Amino acid sequence: MNVVYVFIGGGIGCVLRHVFSTWFTRMQYFAFPWSTFTANIVSCLVFAASVFFLGERGAFSSSSIVRPLLLTGFCGGLSTFSTFSFETFELVKRGEFMLAGVNVLVNNIVCFAAFLVFAKKLA
Repeated sequence: MNVVYVFIGGGIGCVLRHVFSTWFTRMQYFAFPWSTFTANIVSCLVFAASVFFLGERGAFSSSSIVRPLLLTGFCGGLSTFSTFSFETFELVKRGEFMLAGVNVLVNNIVCFAAFLVFAKKLA
């Protein structure tokens, strides 16, 4: 049954990822990949908040649908390391080394910070 929950959560996450991509494509003011950045940040915030708010209440037990639906499905469908890597590669290919470096640093720092927000409870 977990496969069905992953499928449903992943579908919702993928659709939201597509919405971000469509929305930011219309608003593209410069070369920074905002849609991927936003998808990764939202995914990390949802993941960290889920662990924080539900982790100690047994919501991640084997009988729970939270992990397959929300964490594996939704967060997995929404976040996108492959697109992040490709967009960073494209920035380097175009000679935009500074922007590529900013993309790598900002994505990693802000996503990690999403978990640090909830660190006291996670530790």
